[in-house]
Amino acid sequence: MNIAELTPQEAARGALRAGLPLTSDRHEVVALTVGHIQSVIATLRELDFGETPPAMSSAPAAGQEGVDAAV
Repeated sequence: MNIAELTPQEAARGALRAGLPLTSDRHEVVALTVGHIQSVIATLRELDFGETPPAMSSAPAAGQEGVDAAV
C-alpha cells in the first residue's frame, strides 16, 4: 500500500477542520506523526489473522470479574 506523505500545510488544514488549530511550529511534527501512524496501520492491515478471535471475545463483560478457582 502506497501512502502519500501529508504535508505540514495539509496537517494544519486537517487539524483546523477537526477543531484543533495548531501553531505553525507544530505543523511538521503533526504531519510526520500522522505519516508514522498511517504506515503502522498499513502494516497491520496486511497481517492475516486467520481464525484468531478478537481478544475481547474471551474477556469478562464490563462490570463482571473473572472467576478464579484458587482462593
